[in-house]
Amino acid sequence: MPHSALPIGTLLAAPRPAFTATEAEGLARAHFGQDGRALPLTSERDQNFRLVTGHGEFVLKIANAAEPRGVTEFQTLALLHLEDRAPSLPVPRVGRTLEGAPWAELPSGNLLRLLTWVGGEPLWRARGGAAQRRAIGRCLGGITAALADFAHPAADYELLWDIRHAARLRPLLPAIPDARTAVLAGQVIDRFDAEAAPRLADLPWQVVHNDMNSHNIMVDPADPSRVTGVIDFGDMVRTARACDLAIAGSYQLEPGDPAGSLADLVAGYHEANPLQPSEIEILPELVAARMVATIAIASSRAAQQPENAPYILRNLPAAAAGLEALTALAPGAAAASLARAVGEA
Repeated sequence: MPHSALPIGTLLAAPRPAFTATEAEGLARAHFGQDGRALPLTSERDQNFRLVTGHGEFVLKIANAAEPRGVTEFQTLALLHLEDRAPSLPVPRVGRTLEGAPWAELPSGNLLRLLTWVGGEPLWRARGGAAQRRAIGRCLGGITAALADFAHPAADYELLWDIRHAARLRPLLPAIPDARTAVLAGQVIDRFDAEAAPRLADLPWQVVHNDMNSHNIMVDPADPSRVTGVIDFGDMVRTARACDLAIAGSYQLEPGDPAGSLADLVAGYHEANPLQPSEIEILPELVAARMVATIAIASSRAAQQPENAPYILRNLPAAAAGLEALTALAPGAAAASLARAVGEA
């Protein structure tokens, strides 16, 4: 069944794996030969542990059993592709099992993987200014450029977080607690259906990261404008390339200067991976749609999984403020600002 066949997606509604830290340590030892201490990490649908060993740190990832095996393989092979095409990019490296494989299948049906730990300070703790936003854009542009020739049979799977499926968010809008935000979200989806959706097919498409949020970006604590890592490739999908940049934009947009802050990010991205005029023109609409996705999916899932609500709702306040600011701009103002920024890049 496609992930988005249910109101919030089969996978998004499935409970996470529930291995204990002791069990995780045993799995790391048995399958990867790594002896260390497993510390639980927050995660949306998989179960992750930080594995601290005497010779380094890793992330032990236990995939949700509801996730098709091909999707997990797709994500892992994409990381191997990045390592081959652009080894200087600050992304996790894939560990090998004792048999030399990039993953192990557990009797429970979960796939087990080991990735290198990416150091740095999470961006949400070290937000910077224009230089940081440009650096994030350049980093994302480099990742996307390196993935341009990567393909996999599972890349076209349906994921509700993919902006092109924004119209499917309508059933979730009643879950948004703030009435004004709910109305605004409905208006954004109406515009997306009428103006953005018909143009997506004509844009460049490829495999993308699809989740460049402030919890997935690491920066240097001594120099927050330097990106030291990008993590969590769990939402990778093949979609319109501009959708990926719009996701990053939805988290980098500053409510006090929505057009200017978005322009910083886009200018940096354009330096590493030149954008087409059609992508720049549609980007503000895609950013708004992603903000609606963040608000609507989080509101619905938090009601269903109250034990994980703090993690699920972590990006909601910023998304609501950003959506209010972006939609308050005059029509075309944000796109014009982005076009100027790219012309000056």
